[in-house]
Amino acid sequence: MAATNVRTEQQSTDKRSALDRFFEITARGSTVKQELRGGLVAFVAMAYIVVLNPQILGAATDVEGNGLDFGQLTAVTGLVAGSITVLFGLVARLPFSLAAGLGMNSFLAVSVVHDVTWPEAMGLVIINGVIIVFLGATGVRTAIFHAVPAPLKTAITVGIGLFIAFIGFVNSGFVTRTPDGPPVQLGQGGSITALPTIIFVFALLLIGVLVVRRVPGGILIGMVVATVVSIIVQAIAHLGTVGDPKNPDPQGWNLSAPELPSHIVALPDFGLVGQFDLFGSIQRVGMLSVVMLVFTLLFTNFFDAMGTMTGLAGNAGLSRPDGTFPRIRQAFIVEGIGAIGGGAASASSNTVFVDSAAGVAEGARTGLAACVSGGLFLVSMFFTPLIEVIPMEAGAAALVIVGAMMVIQIQDIEMKDFRVSLPVFLTIVSMPLTYSIANGIGVGFISWALIHVLTGRGKRVHWLMWVVSAGFLLYFTRDGITAMLGG
Repeated sequence: MAATNVRTEQQSTDKRSALDRFFEITARGSTVKQELRGGLVAFVAMAYIVVLNPQILGAATDVEGNGLDFGQLTAVTGLVAGSITVLFGLVARLPFSLAAGLGMNSFLAVSVVHDVTWPEAMGLVIINGVIIVFLGATGVRTAIFHAVPAPLKTAITVGIGLFIAFIGFVNSGFVTRTPDGPPVQLGQGGSITALPTIIFVFALLLIGVLVVRRVPGGILIGMVVATVVSIIVQAIAHLGTVGDPKNPDPQGWNLSAPELPSHIVALPDFGLVGQFDLFGSIQRVGMLSVVMLVFTLLFTNFFDAMGTMTGLAGNAGLSRPDGTFPRIRQAFIVEGIGAIGGGAASASSNTVFVDSAAGVAEGARTGLAACVSGGLFLVSMFFTPLIEVIPMEAGAAALVIVGAMMVIQIQDIEMKDFRVSLPVFLTIVSMPLTYSIANGIGVGFISWALIHVLTGRGKRVHWLMWVVSAGFLLYFTRDGITAMLGG
């Protein structure tokens, strides 16, 4: 009996050691508990995408007047995010989670389906993903990464920090649009009066204090407490939602009201899987228009993901002196597979999510955290009613905290040379101000190349920087080019 117990204990130790060796948990200064907690926090911070992605895609009808079913969109959003994130954790072994990219799904819903059908639009997403996988597998994407100067890589991290903080402020109602005058304002009419925004402020302060005091799981604890408080407030105040098409409540919740659901479990409907048309768009709108649409998808997907991975790796302490990180090629390839999977299931392109920085901030350092997040996304397909309880205001507070952590890295940039400081500054501010990571990278690349060549330092600019900068110029002027060519 004693021998059996010893043998069982030894087998358990071997299993733990195998897990540790595979994910390099100890080598990266982490623990299994830390990875589990980080994966959970990342999922909670990203859970809103299971509800938001269907709302964005489901609200638009295509050129033939057809739409996508909300319930089916909810199922495939969780299916693709979970599958790709688990794959990313196992292959790239990094603590990054993937889900439907907000920039991509908005572009599809607002622009692309005005000209093509939903199946044809998803076919374009797949083509975009195939190109990304090719660029990753051949090393082109890694070569471009190496060509980026170190100050710009750090600037991308800082810019993403400001960007996700801005997302948090907007999602919470702390910052809103103005009908006239400045583009944004504080709260409603310059003051904070909405209860959900006040809960955001409470959550922000609570998480901040917990982080300062180094409380394990501080971000998760803050989000859970904020959710409980939100449920109580909603039960008393009966608030609506800001975006309710029938009866919008400007003092209400941003996405959905945090009410206890009538039921917890719902069976997923995978009817959208396989509903794509690879080449139908060519016949409908012509090759030129298809090329420009794929070009736009490619640049947004390619550089958003590259910038996000750079920022997350830096924040996790995984960046090498040259700015690269472990298993970078595998990461780029799997991210491209995320675009293919998203298109094949009509969930939109799946890419590395900047919100997974919340898990990194909680201590996630390995792919085990990604596997946890991915597994929870798969489980979420059956628990959508429960996920809807988490208010966006709770996740928004975590994003602002994480953004503050990422901005700290600006101290690593030598800003005395204005040839460096101006492109760095433009990279950082362009991301939140244009609401796009890719735009910030493009502005930084172009300004870096031009300033160096015009001040006699052109030889110091890698030739790939010129190629990518030229590509960004086309990207920024794509509408004008299409109009000139009659597309």
